[in-house]
Amino acid sequence: MCGICGIALRGGSVNENRLRAMTHVLRHRGPDDSGIFIHNNIGLGHRRLSIIDVKGGHQPMSNEDGTIWIAYNGEVYNHDEVRKRLISTGHRYNTRSDTETLIHLYEDKELESVEELRGMFAYSLWDGLKKRLILVRDRLGIKPLYYYFNDGDLIWGSEIKAILESGFLKSCLRLESLPDYLANHYTSGDETLFEGVKRLLPGHILIWEDGEIKIQQYWDLKFGTSNESSDENDLIEEFRGLFEHSVKLRLMSDVPLGMFLSGGIDSSAILAVMGMMIDQPVKTFSVGFREREGNELHYARMVSKIYKTDHHEVTVTPEMFFNALPRLIWQEDEPIAFPSSIPLYFVSELAQNHVKVVLTGEGSDELLAGYAKYKKTLLNLRIGDLYTGFLPRDVRSEIRGVIDRMAPYSRIRTKLIRTFLYLDPGIESIYFDNFSVFSRNDIRNLLTPQAMDKLNGTDPYEMNLYYFNRNNAQNLLDRILYTDIKTYLHELLMKQDQMSMAASIESRVPFLDHKLVEFVAKLPPSLKLRGWTTKYILRKAMEDILPQEILHRKKMGFPVPIREWFRKGAFQDLQEYLLGDRTMARGCFNRTYIKNLLNSHISGFQDHSERLWSLLNFEIWNRIFIDGEEIRNGHASA
Repeated sequence: MCGICGIALRGGSVNENRLRAMTHVLRHRGPDDSGIFIHNNIGLGHRRLSIIDVKGGHQPMSNEDGTIWIAYNGEVYNHDEVRKRLISTGHRYNTRSDTETLIHLYEDKELESVEELRGMFAYSLWDGLKKRLILVRDRLGIKPLYYYFNDGDLIWGSEIKAILESGFLKSCLRLESLPDYLANHYTSGDETLFEGVKRLLPGHILIWEDGEIKIQQYWDLKFGTSNESSDENDLIEEFRGLFEHSVKLRLMSDVPLGMFLSGGIDSSAILAVMGMMIDQPVKTFSVGFREREGNELHYARMVSKIYKTDHHEVTVTPEMFFNALPRLIWQEDEPIAFPSSIPLYFVSELAQNHVKVVLTGEGSDELLAGYAKYKKTLLNLRIGDLYTGFLPRDVRSEIRGVIDRMAPYSRIRTKLIRTFLYLDPGIESIYFDNFSVFSRNDIRNLLTPQAMDKLNGTDPYEMNLYYFNRNNAQNLLDRILYTDIKTYLHELLMKQDQMSMAASIESRVPFLDHKLVEFVAKLPPSLKLRGWTTKYILRKAMEDILPQEILHRKKMGFPVPIREWFRKGAFQDLQEYLLGDRTMARGCFNRTYIKNLLNSHISGFQDHSERLWSLLNFEIWNRIFIDGEEIRNGHASA
């Protein structure tokens, strides 16, 4: 696990000081070693967190004659078998690192070499003979990679801050990305909130030659029905075999290794399998809060006791949480989408005292329909089709009017407005609007007329609809899962990467082995979501090794008691960040609308914590990255 960056110029030479500054700002990603390579107009930078071949593996690394150079971030879990084949065909190795395997594989297969890799990776490779630079990102987007291209020059990095450090561009808000952020927690496609800075999408390669770039996709998730005729028990057994093999691959390490344990089914399943493969107690790490509604520690302790782990915990207080927020927004480069990112940092910091590598359960929910929103959406859409087909429009309008006339903050109205009785039919309203932070209508009310005019009708669901409509899935559930894998999961993986790397910890995600992901995509929907049972195949595969309390416990989703913290004034500067003159001077938001949100939340009438969190993060992000303020004592200040 490392940090990479680089510069490719159409003309002129790379400035060494610029490249070293870019590399230095990524030092948290690789505190063990650093290096740069410069050849005229090409420069590669690298920071190393040593996991495999600790003494060797210095980067940037080259082939024997120095014609190919690479700076690489990640792990290729099948590198040993690929290495043996390459040696048998005449390739010579100087290290034990998987980095060298990438070089020799490229010598044999060039761009097609990426198709043999099984793991998580983002790398830049300079082919001196072809005068070609390539940037490559893994299939699911576990490792981040951003770039800026202008007038033939290409700047890239594992984090946006490295690109900003290059001096080639000035931080500026891309206003067109704001509706996407406000609706979805994050930007959903290749654009970011920074003007000119893009992310290389998962499963893609960027090729730079002679000051021109082209981007091509080498992998996509394909659905099918090849498993439909198979015996259910055989599919469950095959799933378990693939899952166990995925966990085994991710135990590859020359340094101490552990795992994050929440006590939910995902992390517990990983632990149960790890325990069968390791001959010593697994080191486990958990995080919780004093507040009951945000505390899963008792579940983690129960699982730890059953599997006799070496268990460690940290409890996050409101003071710890909010003091860390500005610094972690700087780490993430963009506003933090989910409050759970903050405790993830603290548990990573805890783990860093004991291990360098952790396994985590990210990805299971998006593969196996683990969220309640999937059940609710399918029910709303199916009954909604019958409802709209059976009742005339004027009758449906009258029912909606009855709901509108209910007490504004009543519990029953709050529930009904999220059902087919109130929502417009179709995926946009029943899924995207229903589970957004700010709906389309909310965004129109939140933004100032001036901001709306500049946006000129920008659709906050453009990328969601693009992915929903461009896959080969034959059923509604898989189309929704594909959309979330491309958008929601991508942001979760960025949270996982950047919060763990902020503490110099490598995190690995067994549920996202691409062989396992491809197998799950071809499963019948009933093996993912059966009635009200989520992750059906995982529960069946684990029922002989996990306790019933874990197999059937209600999902909590890493809850953070942000709702109560906002109401109790745990963050004393909330009103200043949301309603202050500086915030309003940006010309983006309607003061009255935000004031009503804040008052409604603090009074207890409605829970607007998700919306307030989004607005708070956006303003702190502006002060750090757009205004250029430093972080002092937990605040962004001049």
